[in-house]
Amino acid sequence: MNKAIEVIDLIKDFGKIRAVNGASFNVSEGEIFGLIGPNGAGKTTILRIISTLLQITSGEVKVFDYDVRKDASEVRKLISYLPEDAGAYKNLTGKGYLTFIAKFFGNGKEVREIVEKGIEIADLEERINDKVDTYSKGMMRRLLVGRALMIDPKLAILDEPTSGLDVINAQEVRNIIKNSVKRGTTILLSSHNMLEVEFLCGNIALINEGKIVEEGKPVELKEKYNASNIEEVFTEVIR
Repeated sequence: MNKAIEVIDLIKDFGKIRAVNGASFNVSEGEIFGLIGPNGAGKTTILRIISTLLQITSGEVKVFDYDVRKDASEVRKLISYLPEDAGAYKNLTGKGYLTFIAKFFGNGKEVREIVEKGIEIADLEERINDKVDTYSKGMMRRLLVGRALMIDPKLAILDEPTSGLDVINAQEVRNIIKNSVKRGTTILLSSHNMLEVEFLCGNIALINEGKIVEEGKPVELKEKYNASNIEEVFTEVIR
């Protein structure tokens, strides 16, 4: 299977602080890959580097064979990035916000088609015509996930996509993510919710203190460590 992402011996320093310390992992095209670890482990830093938003201190990162340092403009054409703390313009309606974003990716008929896809993904029904400042956190997150996926990116990078959501809204967002893969999008997501990602991802990498401490399929990792869930695997690995 072709590689969507290659991360090789990645190091990222912020002054004297080493946020990522020699991380390496691969993401195959067409899969949902989870980068899992506690807050402060380096997950978001890695996602921002892959998204071309941060410079590499050393190492190598490729997205569909494009080097994120040398070919950043080409990488940006292939990806969509949703930060954990993303927001939307609250004075716009949900549809108005999707239309505003869609105009960066097309015009005329293209914009209408992109917006229709975003509306379908977000699945907010008649509330799509209400102002964003009336949305619950769950509705806002669905709108933002719709924004990230409506352009059919080759790679969607999602940072804590269900953070702070209740069970029902989190399940709805997970279903949106699964359906996007059926349309041909590769997903890289980060989460500190190990149980959730265990059921969502085909492959995962466990990260702690900037290092990848284990990698593989959830079921295989549980067998390897004789664990009932990925939280137990993580505890065994860092012990």
